[in-house]
Amino acid sequence: MAHEHKLEIFRGLLKFKNNTQKIWGVLIFLSLVTAVEVVLGIIKPESLTGNSVLGMKLLNWIFIILTLVKAYYIAWDFMHLRDEKSSFRRAIVWTPIFLVIYLTFILLTEADYIYEVYKDGFVTWNF
Repeated sequence: MAHEHKLEIFRGLLKFKNNTQKIWGVLIFLSLVTAVEVVLGIIKPESLTGNSVLGMKLLNWIFIILTLVKAYYIAWDFMHLRDEKSSFRRAIVWTPIFLVIYLTFILLTEADYIYEVYKDGFVTWNF
């Protein structure tokens, strides 16, 4: 006998009557986050492209964070992680988050090193 899935999102802030309404609610949320990403990508505000945090433009950090939010929410709702034990949820969610943070750190470190070699080294920009 299958158990009923929770018909709420945002930790019970929005409650739905059936699964169809919940799917539409999740679709609207994910569409809004994607729309924010697209609008920021088109407009590229000077305040976000001119400022750097940890060697990367603030706009890029916003894209990474919003993408992680969407990935987390998709796993939370569509993979039904909210119904699992907390230790399993943490193992599923935190492992990729730490890996993304590590990958971002490595990419930023290596990119900065390569930029400095081309800028100050004997090799010039020829492409």
